[in-house]
Amino acid sequence: MTISISSGFDSGNIRVLSITDTPAGVRAELEIVHDHQSDFYQWFHFRLANAAGREVELAIVNGAGSAYPDGWPGYSARASEDRENWYLADTSYANGTLTIRLTPDSNAVWLAYFAPYSMERHHDLIAWAASQPGVVHRELGLTLDGQPLDLLTIGDGPKQVWLYARQHPGESMAEWWMEGALERLCDEQDAVARLLRQKATIHLVPNMNPDGSRRGHLRTNAAGVNLNREWHEPTADRSPEVLLVRNAMDATGVDFAMDVHGDEAIAAVFIAGFDGIPSITEKQTALYHRYRDTLASRTPDFQTRLGYPVATAGKANLSMSTNQVAERFGAVAMTLEMPFKDNDDLPDADYGWSPARSIQLGKDCLAVLAEMIDEI
Repeated sequence: MTISISSGFDSGNIRVLSITDTPAGVRAELEIVHDHQSDFYQWFHFRLANAAGREVELAIVNGAGSAYPDGWPGYSARASEDRENWYLADTSYANGTLTIRLTPDSNAVWLAYFAPYSMERHHDLIAWAASQPGVVHRELGLTLDGQPLDLLTIGDGPKQVWLYARQHPGESMAEWWMEGALERLCDEQDAVARLLRQKATIHLVPNMNPDGSRRGHLRTNAAGVNLNREWHEPTADRSPEVLLVRNAMDATGVDFAMDVHGDEAIAAVFIAGFDGIPSITEKQTALYHRYRDTLASRTPDFQTRLGYPVATAGKANLSMSTNQVAERFGAVAMTLEMPFKDNDDLPDADYGWSPARSIQLGKDCLAVLAEMIDEI
């Protein structure tokens, strides 16, 4: 049978340059396709077919020009034969080429930058959550590709909490995190959920970028726009996703916000704050540090040693959501980052950072929020 490599499906991304038989098996040269109307690329997701029992070498040759080439050293691709369990594939990086080696047991195996979170799974998540007691679903509007932008609201307390994920669509761990958060919040027997639903009104946008997600983008929407650089002045023709969410925030106000992401290069879980915004207060800063430090004490999968540089006074980029929300509403806001690689402090040789760990982190983050919700 002839080896086949395809990506014509939800979030698929790869271009086949060549497939060559070798004495050991087969070698394919591939390249990742740019986000539409953008220079960004790093996300890949494709299916390898008709290769059961054969040694396969997959060489992605344009790694050096990707958005974050520092993300490749120490990284392992994810592979799955059932699209449920995603394990680490034998992966190396040298001279701009990411090489994945495997000998599949099945004639169909999927490979991806991280375990995908499909739009079909997203719709299943929305349908399930919307049917739970006390959950209100609202479609905020449509994206440029005509997909719905979904908002779920849970609880009726006075504190206004906003949780939103996947502004950058290739960071699929962010929606796995959302699945964990929603599972916990919808559990009526969970004390953390009951407390939060009493004390706060929690607004969740599980996927801020449906178009980029379906198109197989790393970082941008259908117009090639990085949504996390649009929060100062979003527009309907460039960034309707941000415009819709920010307008909804304006209607409710925001006391606490978490923007959930994945980081290509840093092999750790961390958060970034809003240092450098013009109107920063001691209370905001103290609560942010308390949340960060408490989360570090509660879960070994979170740490405070590694992270992003801190902005100097007055130098915060207000086009980014965490800075804009903290400045606009006086909120305690933060960006949560999970790794594409692994948490090197607590590595998993089989799965690396995974959907299961992302789901658990979502639940852990809510527990810390419950501890301090009265003070926010």
